[in-house]
Amino acid sequence: MEAGNLLSGVAAVLPAGGSGERLGSATPKQFCALLGRPLISYTVQALERINWISDIVVVVSLENIETMKSIIEKYGHKRIMVVEGGMTRHRSIFNGLKIFPESKLSSCPLQKPEVVIIHDAVRPFVEEDILLKVVLAAKEHGAAGAIRPLVSTVVAPSADGSLDHSLERVRYRASEMPQAFLFDIIYQAYHQCSDYDLDYGTECLQLALKYSKTNAKLIEGSPDLWKVTYKRDLYAAESIIKDNLSQQVCVTTDMKEDAVQFGFLLHETLKSEVKVKGISVFLCKNDNHLQNIFLGQCYNFICINAEKSDVKETQQLVDILENARISVLHPVILISVHLNVSENMSFSSGMEELAGIKKFAREVKKKNILVYGLLIHYNKDDPKLQETINSAAAIISALIKDRSPELIGQLLVA
Repeated sequence: MEAGNLLSGVAAVLPAGGSGERLGSATPKQFCALLGRPLISYTVQALERINWISDIVVVVSLENIETMKSIIEKYGHKRIMVVEGGMTRHRSIFNGLKIFPESKLSSCPLQKPEVVIIHDAVRPFVEEDILLKVVLAAKEHGAAGAIRPLVSTVVAPSADGSLDHSLERVRYRASEMPQAFLFDIIYQAYHQCSDYDLDYGTECLQLALKYSKTNAKLIEGSPDLWKVTYKRDLYAAESIIKDNLSQQVCVTTDMKEDAVQFGFLLHETLKSEVKVKGISVFLCKNDNHLQNIFLGQCYNFICINAEKSDVKETQQLVDILENARISVLHPVILISVHLNVSENMSFSSGMEELAGIKKFAREVKKKNILVYGLLIHYNKDDPKLQETINSAAAIISALIKDRSPELIGQLLVA
């Protein structure tokens, strides 16, 4: 579905003023790092990559305004406006909404949208599909929100802590984000909202029902709409991000025969582990194949060098990656494979020639590129060659999936 042809006048408000009490951390959860990058940056990216969302308003506490602005600058986020939040969730959302009609009275360039999306800053895995569904439903019904089945039964305790009654779980749903509203409906609801609801309420759909008489359309959402609340959720979120980044790999070689042959063999073996983008048999700054791979958001590269001590191709690939700026948002894995093609040379002899890879890796890490070394004894007539390739593929797959900065510069042997 071409959403851009159906939608116009859609903006988003991200309340991000929470203190992170349930996380048990001094750092608010929205600013906790996942793979070195703040959680909120992932959520902002999920929204800004959707071209029919014209503006994104991020609402943060006063003490975090500069932090948020620095995140926007560092990661190159676009179409973002930072607004000071209130003392509660609803007051923060109201502040975010007020920036639109009040922009006519200031130098703020934002246009009042027809539909506004409200989404939590700590739900980074929202997809365009559910956003599109709630926006189209809001256009038709005035308000819409994502829901999920309840996982646990809800019970009501009595004053003395005993069970009063329980709810029939199958009849109820958990309210999730994103939610979407015709702007005038939710803005009117917040204007009419009582101080009690502003201070103690948490459900935007309920405000639309109570103050604007708008029955929201409820949309079944997917399991990835969950919210980062506790410390364990940070680990789970990082694991999901690692898994998403590990789905594709690009194999590049120099133009020497051994490197090209090994590259194709490794390419075929890796296909059972990950989606392999293909082989580029040479490196240059204008390599169209590599540029297409960058556009496809590949974050894993294997550079095969026919000479055991040669890192020129690896350095050239680092330069291309840096110029493409793909490591700004996510750490890039670069595995420098070195072939030992001499039958008379043991693995241990000449290892000092590759000792410089550790220093090289430390320097490159500053660019968010994680470099690992892999030494392979290569003889195309060796009957155990496929066994060696299988070992190399297993090591490469583990490095890509783990994405450990602690192992950079290590020279592993397959």
